[in-house]
Amino acid sequence: MERSHPGNREDVAEALEQASILTTRHLSDQAALSLTAARALGRLNEEGPIRLTTLAAAEGISKHSMTQLIQRLQRQGLATRIHDPEDGRAALVNITNAGRALLDARRRERRDRLAALLMAVSPEDEATLTLAAHVALPIIRRLIHNATNPARGQIAKTA
Repeated sequence: MERSHPGNREDVAEALEQASILTTRHLSDQAALSLTAARALGRLNEEGPIRLTTLAAAEGISKHSMTQLIQRLQRQGLATRIHDPEDGRAALVNITNAGRALLDARRRERRDRLAALLMAVSPEDEATLTLAAHVALPIIRRLIHNATNPARGQIAKTA
């Protein structure tokens, strides 16, 4: 299989970067929840209860910063600590139903804002974006998976 031309990679990188800017600056409501807090809650929602140190490492922040973040999320009723059934001395961090509801509401708000923005584009451009999304989404999900699991991404790359 022939590798893509470096210029193509730059185009893809630019498109993904612009999509990220659109999402973080114009579609997300940072006033309600910081990006770091939203990412931590999202990880808890996806992975279930995990140790605070594991969560801190996965999110690339210090244990101390994650401890402070989880304490804030606990005060807001969005996260909780539970006993680790495998180690009674340790605790796990988990998302609450209120945390899940907030993530769902934020997702709906982002999609509503995007729908409003799409009202300004032509039907042809919207159809092009729809087609591009159908093609790109599975690939983007694999990229996210590979970024989260670097060893597996290397195996897929060499296969």
